[in-house]
Amino acid sequence: MTYVKHWGKWALLLSTGVIAIGSNTPLLAQANSQSVTIVMPGSPDRLDPCETPRSLVGRIIKQNVVETLVELDYQNASTLPRLATSWEQTSPTEWVFHLREGVSFHDGAPFDANAVVYTLERTLDPALTCITRTKYFDGNDILAEAIDDYTVRFRTGAPIPILPTLLAQLAISSPNTPKGEYTATPIGTGPYLFESWTQGTNVKLARNDTYWSDTPEIDEATYVWRSESSVAAAMVETGEADLAFSIAPQDADDPEMDKVYPNSDTSMFRLSVDVPPLNDIRVRKAVNLAIDREAFLGTIISDQAQLATQQIGPNVFGWNADLKPWSYDPKAAMRLLAEARADGVPVDTEIRLVGRGNMFSNSNELVEATAQMLRAVGFTVQIESLEMSLWLDVANKPFSEDREPTMLLTQHDNNSGDAAFTLFFKYHSDGRQSELHDPALDALIVEAGALSGDERKVAYNEATRMIYEDIVSDVPLFHMVNYMRINPRIDFTPSIANAAELQLSELKYR
Repeated sequence: MTYVKHWGKWALLLSTGVIAIGSNTPLLAQANSQSVTIVMPGSPDRLDPCETPRSLVGRIIKQNVVETLVELDYQNASTLPRLATSWEQTSPTEWVFHLREGVSFHDGAPFDANAVVYTLERTLDPALTCITRTKYFDGNDILAEAIDDYTVRFRTGAPIPILPTLLAQLAISSPNTPKGEYTATPIGTGPYLFESWTQGTNVKLARNDTYWSDTPEIDEATYVWRSESSVAAAMVETGEADLAFSIAPQDADDPEMDKVYPNSDTSMFRLSVDVPPLNDIRVRKAVNLAIDREAFLGTIISDQAQLATQQIGPNVFGWNADLKPWSYDPKAAMRLLAEARADGVPVDTEIRLVGRGNMFSNSNELVEATAQMLRAVGFTVQIESLEMSLWLDVANKPFSEDREPTMLLTQHDNNSGDAAFTLFFKYHSDGRQSELHDPALDALIVEAGALSGDERKVAYNEATRMIYEDIVSDVPLFHMVNYMRINPRIDFTPSIANAAELQLSELKYR
């Protein structure tokens, strides 16, 4: 990779590979078949229902194999019935949910109130580090009890005005799913049965012909993974596949097949704020000022992405519209480093710049370009690219006591529409991916979670202001977009929902 500075901007010179295609017309994937092949950017490491908020899991099984009580209506920012038919709040800390009758799990077990109670208990079991618990339920005290076969009461320690939205993240699995251990064979109530998972090769789902609702058109789906965007794009172009996620901007060159959509992800670097020299706010500000975010737009990041000012996007309740993007000011960055060095801050200490392969299209190139920008103002930087399990070791608590100063590239998805699903997980002292331990911020995050309406928004706005102006704990980058390549035989328009799920029932044949 070669980077050049041009008129004060950093431009990435990308090398491109050309694949010869005999015809400009895509072939029909699995011709004369009601099956589809879907290309993912990476392979799942688990298929447990409690991991469905992770895109590599949720895009396969959420609302396909396992379903939720409540479904998010992204278009209207509201909630819809799914396995629950209705619900009501009976007191500030109690909700009653009425369940759909006549539904069975794929293993024959009945879907009832006891199954809901079991799923919540399994998900909240600390023996499992389920992302559903650590990202969504941590910080909340929730108990469920069966009133009768098809009625569940949820009791919370403090008011949770958005409990139905929270429960849209709880994937209901068979009561025969073991507690205390992960499963690789998800069993739900959805329109598709889990058929097989061949490690390193594919995952297969088959249509559930006894599904409680409408029968979908697709009878079988095969999920494969390709790390190279150009390869995934070519598979759809030649008809080897029907749909591919995470096509890089330089490969999205066919407007007929390539569809751009907001994916609810925000990319950023998380800073280890307790580790010198990043424990000095001047150094953290210098990092932000050293990065020319706008130079990435239209080069390695889509020009339709937005500069981020915080980790939640404009679609999320609690987004602070008053925050402004960091300017690119390398001279100011150098001045701040000089001031910190004069005060004895070890600004020459090597900083780990940690990425993860295929986090998003061109993520490795973004890390490399960022390293050059940081070195240009005087930072000493070492790049590391980690595979998923090692990256998670760095991202999640407990943090190593002797860790080095680290800038961790992350991409956080909040497609549930409320700041609660970001701020505790990322910034509360007890949050699993939080670097912070600020009592005033902790109290504000907890207070905001019990409020509603304008009071809730004002409290979350103040929390995000503290994080990004007073503490400067992160390097916000972009509110991202994705490109999806879709075979012309498939009638489908991607949306923000596809950041976390892809409902096969929404795919139609032309």
